[in-house]
Amino acid sequence: MFRMPPEWSPHERTWMAWPGPNPTFTDEAELAEARHAWACVARAVRRFEPVTMVVGTGQSDSARALLGADIDVVERDLDDAWMRDIGPTFVTDGPQLAAVDWVFNGWGAADWARWDHDEKIARHVADLAGVPVHPSPLVNEGGAIHVDGEGTVLLTDTVQLGPERNPGWSRQEVEAEIHARLGTTKAIWLPRGLSGDYGMYGTRGHVDIVAAFAGPGVVVAHTQPDPSHPDHELCKANLELLASRTDAKGRRLEVVEVPAPTVLRDEDGEWVDYSYINHYVCNGGVVLCAFDDPRDEIAAGIFRRLYPGRTVTLVDARAIFAGGGGIHCITQQQPRVGAV
Repeated sequence: MFRMPPEWSPHERTWMAWPGPNPTFTDEAELAEARHAWACVARAVRRFEPVTMVVGTGQSDSARALLGADIDVVERDLDDAWMRDIGPTFVTDGPQLAAVDWVFNGWGAADWARWDHDEKIARHVADLAGVPVHPSPLVNEGGAIHVDGEGTVLLTDTVQLGPERNPGWSRQEVEAEIHARLGTTKAIWLPRGLSGDYGMYGTRGHVDIVAAFAGPGVVVAHTQPDPSHPDHELCKANLELLASRTDAKGRRLEVVEVPAPTVLRDEDGEWVDYSYINHYVCNGGVVLCAFDDPRDEIAAGIFRRLYPGRTVTLVDARAIFAGGGGIHCITQQQPRVGAV
């Protein structure tokens, strides 16, 4: 049976997509900042494993100038740059590798989004990887799921059950489709995502900014220590919910709290959803969001304890969050076939 391995299992490579002119990056300065941030993440991951960057048609030269010679570059038509969401979810069955192609509709048909090209990227990446495609009728994104590799998946009500994505689907129908594609047997649902994720460029509640597995039976969870932030009470409720749940193996979840950065609002006065949970685990490393904040090193220390033997690399993610996501949102792992 095909299953999605956990992120900490060995990777063959990481896939990313290059920012191009689009509604997410509204001027040249924003686009330049985004490209610098994407390149920093790509180079951080490349220290540990191969990276392939999918770039828009005609943009290879400018991408290579920032990426360097040791990152593979391929051209395909793109709308946006969030490979976690537009790319495939890779699954394995012993020596076999396949790619789940979810339906992508621009994060619930957001009024600013374009996805004519991005809805085809999962198949393009599968073709480049040389693996068969498993199509799914479910509207879903890679940032909306997180697995432990042992049968458990984290989901949020406002994504898979939201009317913008899957009107008419019941919780049981969503779970059946998720389990069939990922090889999971138990879903743990959080009611919603962070407050800032419901803004203009938000995803309406992706789980990978709220909670993530960091090992069998272990979940890292975002907390907001400041009671003036609307996520303060939300995070308290999430902690209680997660601590009361068991995984597919019947283990009570160990919940590791990761406090949010101290900054509460962005330059426009909007509540931020800055989160260290949106990290990326690669071969021998963890690439962690940084915010030039006193809690950056606190978070790094937590992840060093969770992943002994892996190098934790902090990369400034503020330009990525300005576009609506984080480091996990712009990376997608291809598992090494046959790896445990």
